[in-house]
Amino acid sequence: MKKFILLVFFIALSAAAFAAYDAHQFLHSPLNDKSQTFELEVKRGQTVRTIASNLATAGLLQRPIWWEFYARYTGLARSIKTGEYTVSTAVSPIALLDELQLGRQKQYAFTILEGWNIWQLREALATDPILIQTLQNVDDADLLESIGATRGHPEGQFLPDTYLFPRGTTDAEFLLRAHNALVVKLDEVWQARQDNLPVTTAYEVLTLASIIEKETSVAAERQMVSGVIAGRLRKGMRLQMDPTVIYGIGKSFNGNITRRDLKTATPYNTYTIAGLPPTPIAMSGAESLEAAVNPAATKALFFVADGTGGHVFNETVEEHNKAVRKYILKK
Repeated sequence: MKKFILLVFFIALSAAAFAAYDAHQFLHSPLNDKSQTFELEVKRGQTVRTIASNLATAGLLQRPIWWEFYARYTGLARSIKTGEYTVSTAVSPIALLDELQLGRQKQYAFTILEGWNIWQLREALATDPILIQTLQNVDDADLLESIGATRGHPEGQFLPDTYLFPRGTTDAEFLLRAHNALVVKLDEVWQARQDNLPVTTAYEVLTLASIIEKETSVAAERQMVSGVIAGRLRKGMRLQMDPTVIYGIGKSFNGNITRRDLKTATPYNTYTIAGLPPTPIAMSGAESLEAAVNPAATKALFFVADGTGGHVFNETVEEHNKAVRKYILKK
């Protein structure tokens, strides 16, 4: 009996030693001997067992149980990050698990264009094939609160830029990131603002910057446009900026602004209201934000498009009317 027990013990010990050796060899050897890459997608809610099973089915993990056991024993199973990964078959199972901790997922790009309004941004987001759509039924008025930001009007609240993100990102997560980038940039320019600006809050700067963004696409003109707006605000003049009128018309705007439009009262018609409109009218890029707090020192109070993409700036209404006749009426 004692010999039998010793035999069983020896067999069990040998089996354990073999299993340990087998696990060690497997965990430290390449996934396979072919030098190639493969795409691995880790979806939200997937367990390490499911991931191991999928890899085994694809012929990339010969001992899925050892990989799962190692991941759970080390605690790394709890910190696997979702997303898509491009992985080399030359890596070991341990190195693969490390890759899934680092979050070096395959990245996709989405660009928020300078001058987009909130409707254009939401339409573009809704057609993105990678982002997970969660905001289709959220009204604009509730958008900021829905993504975890402070409640308020969403216009102008997202910084134009090209953002990279992994598969599995929701539209809400993406927008919160773009909103946070705007908050950081707006605070930066507000802290670096000129003295004696005709605005008193960072939000007014955001609104002013959005008008600059829509009035000119010429970088060298932004400070001049800002200077004109600042001058008109200081003198108590109405801004009379066409882009604000267009924004007030909304989605029904057909591309042609009329005299009737200029006379129709809306909260955004700066031909009929004093001061700035109640909210931004577009997404402002970094250069427009910087121009808003650094207006040019100019006496110009008027400008008109010159037909080449730029503008002619004038100090008096007589000079302005002459420029209008030259560049607009004649055309």
